Amino acid sequence: MIHLVLVGTSHHHAPVELREQVALDREQAQALAERLAAEGREAVCLSTCNRTELYVAADDSEQAEQDAVAVLAALGPEVEPALYRLQDRAAAHHLFRVAAGLDSLVPGEGEILGQVRVAHELGTTGPLLDRVFRQALHAGRKVRAQTAIGESPASVSSAAAALAEQVFGSLEGRSILLLGAGKVSEQAARNLRSRGAEIALVANSKTDRASIDEELTTADVVIASTNAAGLVLEAATVEEAWRRRRGRPLLLVDLAVPRDLDPAIGELDGCYLYDIDDLEQIVAETLSGRTQEAERAESIVAAEVEKFHEWHASLDVVPAIASLRARAEEIREAELQKAESLLGKLDDSQRRAVEAVTAQIVNKLLHLPTVRMKQAAAAADGVLYAEAVRHLFGLGEDER
Repeated sequence: MIHLVLVGTSHHHAPVELREQVALDREQAQALAERLAAEGREAVCLSTCNRTELYVAADDSEQAEQDAVAVLAALGPEVEPALYRLQDRAAAHHLFRVAAGLDSLVPGEGEILGQVRVAHELGTTGPLLDRVFRQALHAGRKVRAQTAIGESPASVSSAAAALAEQVFGSLEGRSILLLGAGKVSEQAARNLRSRGAEIALVANSKTDRASIDEELTTADVVIASTNAAGLVLEAATVEEAWRRRRGRPLLLVDLAVPRDLDPAIGELDGCYLYDIDDLEQIVAETLSGRTQEAERAESIVAAEVEKFHEWHASLDVVPAIASLRARAEEIREAELQKAESLLGKLDDSQRRAVEAVTAQIVNKLLHLPTVRMKQAAAAADGVLYAEAVRHLFGLGEDER
């Protein structure tokens, strides 16, 4: 049987300083999946700000798990203790919850669905991973269509704005420096403006460094959310700006993984540094009233997981069913050939009627055994049923 294996870590298990060690861009994630897909295996790597997960389909689940652990552990010396390992039904359930936004830092957020789709497209997939990812995407879309969990979702961007408002009491007229010009930065700007803040500068990789240094002297809040591989703002730079600020406090919020802001900034007088993990509690508080929608979403996911489990389990008995039907068809054709002297006297219409009647007899005889085998496949004894059928009908004995 082909097993589904999952090895990964997320914001539930690892702080940002560990997650940034295994954060991969698209090209890196694709290359890692290709490495794991050796020797006929299938592999997909899902890497976002809050998780890095490897999904592998293989006959040898133990070896596949060991290999997946090894490649992630090689990315960081302290990563392995933070890895979770799931297989088959549990692994599928986890993926379906991820696609539905139920495992996100911000439950109900919609961005993860697109990230799962891209990971699927970039992976090295076959029958099993293709099926489980397509069904996970279906579950995610169904949750969004049939529940309100994604309506006006809390986000890390809105949480950053709420935090700034808590720190300053009011953001009316406060000056904001945004490092990064992507989607997260746009969301942050929108949330900050709605609270009365003024966006002084949106800086990207082409922005003159002198402009950023100048804004650090006057800004009240710095929001960082770039895709840079390393730090974009060092403690020494902030310390230099602090001397010109004349004691005015500076709030810095780092929404990036890997982090944009030097952790040492938090040790400077008058500087208050928060990273994406610090926002989790704020997000949790805004979600307290959406428990009922989350429960509905979990029910939808559970039903979709059950469908996948039944299909996955049926893979064990499908070969036996196919062999049984092939053997029955061989017997039917052999008996018709024995009766060829009689059938030769029939016209085409009569011969077709005989063919149809004998085929119908075979189908009716095999219908209930086929149904029962598929039903048993979802239980632990599905393989035993398949072996019993092979033994009773001597399936495969000719090959042996």
